[in-house]
Amino acid sequence: GAKSVIGVDLSEKMLEKANQINKLEGIAYQHQAIEEVSFSPAQFDLVISSLAFHYIKDFDTLCQNIYTWLQPGGQFLFSIEHPVFTAAGNQDWIYGTDNEKLYWPVDNYFLMGCRETTFLGDTVLKYHRTITAYFGSIVHSGFKITACIEPEPNSEMLEKFPQMHDELRRPMMLIISAEK
Repeated sequence: GAKSVIGVDLSEKMLEKANQINKLEGIAYQHQAIEEVSFSPAQFDLVISSLAFHYIKDFDTLCQNIYTWLQPGGQFLFSIEHPVFTAAGNQDWIYGTDNEKLYWPVDNYFLMGCRETTFLGDTVLKYHRTITAYFGSIVHSGFKITACIEPEPNSEMLEKFPQMHDELRRPMMLIISAEK
């Protein structure tokens, strides 16, 4: 029901895939880093991001920009890799002698900053922040936090995909909703 949508991504492959899936009238795609885009004040009534902000070095400035881009009462909704997931950097389980998953390591949780890890075979840089840091940036920018969710697999997923039982052992993602 949106009159217009602007999709922004640094990855040309992601934009190509989005364009294949969503060729609806009113959707425009912009190949640019979210940290570098510029929009008019109060241009949007909703800003959504999925699993991208843990790649952003300056989350404070990004929150301030999004606050400016939103109309009064506008909604800001995003998901990130959970800080428990990004803390140690290697983003993998500790395995036993029989290659069984023993536990998820959480180390250097309060040491925020850049983490080098591997994603889909490539080395990538991610920025670890605590939950307090995320909330602080959001609130300091003027937003009111309306929800915080740590998703977990439902019974249907657990039944269909037995490997999802490991996802009950630690949070992998965090979803935050805020309002201007």
